[in-house]
Amino acid sequence: MKKSLVYRRKNRKNSNEVEALNYAQQIVFAPFTFQVIGTMLDFGILQKLDNENLTQNQIMQLCTLDEYCANVLLQAAEYAHIIQKSDDGKFSLTKAGECFLHDEMTVKNFNFKRDVCYLGANELTQSLKNSEPVGLQKFFVDDKTIYPHVPTLPQKAKKSWYEFDHYYSDGSFEDVLKIIFENSPATIFDIGGNTGKFELACLKFDKKTNLRIIDLPVNKDIALENTNSNRVEFIPFDVLSGNDFPKIFDTVFMSQFLDCFSKEQAINILKGIQKSAEPKTKIFILEPVIDNQIFECASFSLAHISLYFTCLANGNSKMYTQNELLEIIRSANLKLNKIHNNVGKHCYTLLECETI
Repeated sequence: MKKSLVYRRKNRKNSNEVEALNYAQQIVFAPFTFQVIGTMLDFGILQKLDNENLTQNQIMQLCTLDEYCANVLLQAAEYAHIIQKSDDGKFSLTKAGECFLHDEMTVKNFNFKRDVCYLGANELTQSLKNSEPVGLQKFFVDDKTIYPHVPTLPQKAKKSWYEFDHYYSDGSFEDVLKIIFENSPATIFDIGGNTGKFELACLKFDKKTNLRIIDLPVNKDIALENTNSNRVEFIPFDVLSGNDFPKIFDTVFMSQFLDCFSKEQAINILKGIQKSAEPKTKIFILEPVIDNQIFECASFSLAHISLYFTCLANGNSKMYTQNELLEIIRSANLKLNKIHNNVGKHCYTLLECETI
């Protein structure tokens, strides 16, 4: 008979058992903790506590809440260590609570999960069974991928999606440009260039290089409007269309791009690039690699971001480990020249390759 876990008061000093039980309950009730934080932001409670310590009655008055509403939110937030209560009955923010107001990473992560991912995450089981993003199909648009629809998502979801996506990659561009421009490229092909944020960084960094964005047609207008330069050209192309890539030469850059595709798709994309590119074309692949992170919470976050891809993005891609990316590169018959680790402020990995 399988041993059941029984926790009794007389065993309360067994730290391993108590710690496991506590952690399990935190996971069980985590969806409510998440919603409590969102609701307290909606009602302005966290914002008020950021300015001064307040009693429950003061919070009720300032935020126009009844006693029940204020009480259940404050109690849940207190035991979740988002707020704390002093002996004189006043509430204040903890350091963790302050993060939801002032830490840019936490704010953008939270908004992305709340506005884009939360409802769709409930469809994880069916998404894995179907190998399709059932969360996307149920709550946003009935399609097999989110990417053509990002510009037309509901305003809150679109804003949170772009802010989340740009926050991480943009923090690496300063380091990336120094590496890429060691070779003085005349032309850079940015595959999956999205809204042109990399191009804006290039235009400021270098006064001569030409830039060509290869991406879905839906991104053309916003990318060209954002960059507003005669050095930037947009080439509409769907990398999954099965058609030959546009002619490619000199230098290719891909930021957070291969993680948007399954291993097989990523391999075929790199093969397509190699087929259309001149020999010795430089290819730079920038990715937030799961097992190249300094902080454990970063690896934790990346592993969970994979589930966004499962439920909402496409049903079959993920954040990759370094060995998985190297396997993709080998399978595409690209030559790996160098691995740059700890790139930018968010510990990205830049894989420097070239065509054969």
